[in-house]
Amino acid sequence: LGWAFCDADDYHSPANKKKMAAGTPLNDEDRIPWLCALHDILRREEASGQDAVLACSALKKMYRHVLVSGASAIESNQPEQPGENAALKILFVHLHGPIDVIAGRLEKRRGHFMPPELLKSQFDTLEPPTAPENFITVGLEKSLPEIVLEIECAIFQG
Repeated sequence: LGWAFCDADDYHSPANKKKMAAGTPLNDEDRIPWLCALHDILRREEASGQDAVLACSALKKMYRHVLVSGASAIESNQPEQPGENAALKILFVHLHGPIDVIAGRLEKRRGHFMPPELLKSQFDTLEPPTAPENFITVGLEKSLPEIVLEIECAIFQG
């Protein structure tokens, strides 16, 4: 795509990484500052005219709302109104698959701070996107090229 790419895991605080490495799931208080920082990164990319892909486990509706609207989403729990700080236009890609398929992929991952044992806590936290959120759901049982093609088609069909 020629877009900027950001892996949200690169922006976790040392305390969050330590907590996950110890097998303790993050809570809302751990995630909100991280999500606000990610919103700011996306806002900077937008301001520079750069489209971006952010790999992020935005598990809850509230987390996705923070990515779209920033810190004000926490205070108001409402989307920002058009204007100076208008909400970002984000297409969320919900990668959906059985826990055993995802666990198998996590087992193959090396050198990451989040152990596979935390996967169940992520499934327990997950609130799949629903209307009116801007999202597509893509099945993980497909091949990687099929997944990428499906996402690209959704982006370009707009």
